Order: sequence, then structure tokens, then C-alpha cells
Amino acid sequence: MTGTVTLSQAQPRRATASLSVTLVVNGAIHDLFIDVRTSLLDALREHIGLTGAKKGCDHGQCGACTVHVDGRRVVSCLTLAAQAQGYDVGTIEGLQGVDGALHPMQQAFIDHDALQCGYCTPGQIMSAIACVQEGHAKSLDEIREYMSGNLCRCGAYVGIVAAIEDVAARTQG
Repeated sequence: MTGTVTLSQAQPRRATASLSVTLVVNGAIHDLFIDVRTSLLDALREHIGLTGAKKGCDHGQCGACTVHVDGRRVVSCLTLAAQAQGYDVGTIEGLQGVDGALHPMQQAFIDHDALQCGYCTPGQIMSAIACVQEGHAKSLDEIREYMSGNLCRCGAYVGIVAAIEDVAARTQG
């Protein structure tokens, strides 16, 4: 048969390397033993149990997996978990105050009807917080530009931009 490979011709599977990493996520320390190829997104979802960051495209193009690493937004599907060792990782689950109060951006998303199905909402909120903190919320055009890496299938963009504009106005005076 043409194109057939016998068992003796097949390449043996190589063993996958594993490593021990310590991640600080939302202030809690997590000691993990993971495959070296494990993304930060998969470590958060499958090993730590934090499912707020979503696996959308798995190519860094939709923003559904956005988290903060030392206060900067990153797409966690393209970040290796091992790269996050030694940094503070923040997820949507860590935004709520100790008294149970929502983060101002979470409340603004509710107030401005900036969500529909909710799938993209955690990544949108994490990016929105970073957009304001980075000083990129001075105009509607700037907000749109700096949020362009986050896609919403439901088209809640008007509410999302309004929520960011609201929080930026209240926090940046």
C-alpha cells in the first residue's frame, strides 16, 4: 500500500517534559506540576479551577482569555504558565472586593448594558480595566482602538465603550 508506514518505520513518541511552577493568582499561591507546554489559560481553568477567562479562539485574536499579569493585560492562551511564575496574575474572579462589592468596571458593564451572552465579558472587563489604568481612555476613538483586540459576538460594543468612558471619567477626573 502506498503511503502506509509500518510500525518499525514510525517515529516513537517523545515523552513530554513536566515542571513544577508556583503561580500567585488573585493573591493566592498555587503550586502546580504541569506539562511545560501548558498555557496560562489552561493552568487557570484546568489546574486551578478559575473558569472566568474563556477559551475562545486559542490564537490570541478574540481577547476572551484576557487576564492581568503584574497589572498588564495579556492573552492567557498565548502565554505559557511557566512565564507567569514570579508575577501576580489577576483574573475576573479576583476583582470583587472583600465586602462582596463589584469592581467599578463590573458595575459599569451592568449599568450600561455592556453584556449579552456574557462569554466575552470577563475578557472585556479585564481589558477595559487595563485600558483605563494605562491611560488609553481619553476619547471614544482611543477606547475603541485599545479595546479592538476584544471581540463580542453579540455586538455589545456601544455599551462596552460607554462603561469604559464612565469609569474613566470617574477615576481620572
